[in-house]
Amino acid sequence: MQLNADQVAAALPWETLIPALQDIFTREVCAPVRHHHSLNVPQEPEATLLLMPAWLEGEYLGIKQVNVFPGNNARNMPGLSSHYLLSCGKTGQHLVQLEGNELTARRTAAASALASQLLSAGTASQMLMVGAGRMARRLIPAHMSVRPIKTVYVWDRNPQACEALVTELQAQDIDARICAGDQLETLAAQADIISCATMANEPVIRGDWLKPGAHLDLVGSFTPTMRETDNAALQRGAVFVDTRAGALSETGDLIIPIAEGAFSADDIEAEFSELCSGAHAGRSGLPDAADAITVFKSVGDSREDLAAAILAYQHSTD
Repeated sequence: MQLNADQVAAALPWETLIPALQDIFTREVCAPVRHHHSLNVPQEPEATLLLMPAWLEGEYLGIKQVNVFPGNNARNMPGLSSHYLLSCGKTGQHLVQLEGNELTARRTAAASALASQLLSAGTASQMLMVGAGRMARRLIPAHMSVRPIKTVYVWDRNPQACEALVTELQAQDIDARICAGDQLETLAAQADIISCATMANEPVIRGDWLKPGAHLDLVGSFTPTMRETDNAALQRGAVFVDTRAGALSETGDLIIPIAEGAFSADDIEAEFSELCSGAHAGRSGLPDAADAITVFKSVGDSREDLAAAILAYQHSTD
């Protein structure tokens, strides 16, 4: 069985995907370190193969394959393609192959929503979306599924991209508004939830802008040189991550402040396994919980892919 991108999206509604992610972080999952291989492509830039396996013993075995071929840009083809193969954990028989880009995008957005459910204020009604690309189109409805968000502001370096997303959201009866460049600081200071999904290498959101009780969701940075916020945000906020191992080795949002002595790995409050198991109570477990600023940084984890693939498979075979 194969599921294309549209079928994957239909099989992973937020109301079931978010609880599935919460559950997977309470289970004993075997999740080896991601395999990373460089591939020579004659007369073209070097390509990359990423392999991300994970399994529940005796139940399910899954692996995501991501192919990154920069040379495709000259062909007007996507440089990244991926798929996920889910197999039976008892027999090894293949169960379903899923389109990987949509699977990844939805589980990433669901992880941010899960973190928001545990860390943002329960009354959060105003959201600022920083970035107007593929992920923004999933992060906004995911956050709206767990919090009573009434107004969404959208900011992007590209005004046309910002306007296009706001138009799409308004067509879905969402009170979406453009955040002009000169409004970013003002609206960031008003927002209950700020979600960032950019390719920025320099901070876009400043910690000094955040109001008491705000929640900052950082999605974009996935290399040691990329960052979406500054040292002040980590110093003012209670910092949470999806996984310590991933966040401390992959994102400049943590690596750079640590290297500069502005933050310590020991300052991380908790990771998903602690939040989802109840070992850390999230916002309610923080001193002065109502006014606490929370920061969540995700880099992705193979357990999230596995949970999403299992859910999509079960949905498609019901």
